[in-house]
Amino acid sequence: MSTAKIKTVIEEMVQPFFDEHGFELVDVEYVKEGSNWFLRIFVDKEGNIDIDECGRISEFISEKLDESDPITEAYFLEVSSPGAERPLKKPQDVSKAIGKHVFVTTYEPVSGAKEFEGTLLSFDGEEVVIDMGKKKYTIPYAKVASARLAIVF
Repeated sequence: MSTAKIKTVIEEMVQPFFDEHGFELVDVEYVKEGSNWFLRIFVDKEGNIDIDECGRISEFISEKLDESDPITEAYFLEVSSPGAERPLKKPQDVSKAIGKHVFVTTYEPVSGAKEFEGTLLSFDGEEVVIDMGKKKYTIPYAKVASARLAIVF
């Protein structure tokens, strides 16, 4: 099974449990690092998630994986919070980040740059507007390669 298909299967498997318990599925990764495979599930909730909740989610997912066995090779299951520099994977994530400090990369240059870090001023589903202090940049959302919250030092 492809990594994309595994990601979809996992998302469909956990979403009802997450909806029922007020958790948000931030991302699912299935990656090979060295000789080992890792299934990483990043979870959040309003008010932040704690280690006990990650443990409870891990037990639930482990049981579900044992029942359906969608992954044939050996792997390590990791369930964690997305951290302070949380990825903004979905349009809803970007909308929630308005007013926060973000880091955005693009597939191709926009106004001569491919990296933008500053305050997310707005997002209308089509364009992201970032204030980088001296200048504001309007970036077509279709050109966004990645986006995440960023910590200001």
